[in-house]
Amino acid sequence: CSFFWFVSSSEGQNRIKKQQQDVMGFLAANKIEFEECDIAANEANRKWMRENIPEESRPATGNPLPPQIFNESKYCGNYEAFFDAREDNAVYAFLGLTAPPGSKEAVAQAKKAQQ
Repeated sequence: CSFFWFVSSSEGQNRIKKQQQDVMGFLAANKIEFEECDIAANEANRKWMRENIPEESRPATGNPLPPQIFNESKYCGNYEAFFDAREDNAVYAFLGLTAPPGSKEAVAQAKKAQQ
């Protein structure tokens, strides 16, 4: 399983950079393999990202900004969706993965299933 998350190496947007570091830090800390696809340095990456974000997930105006997260070619969401999933202990579900046994998310899912 391979995750692609689209980032921008262009300087100047601190908020985007912090969001990218937040996502990368989570993936690395949880040993989730990923591939970083830079849209500033690679036009093909930018084009692929824009073409593969579902219509309902696109901004009303302008182009979608990184970070954008995909599981292979399946769109997972943007940073806000990632952040919400993390707050809800649901990042593995957000990523389309099974939460590891004993993780906060697995425990939360087990509790929900018992209700």
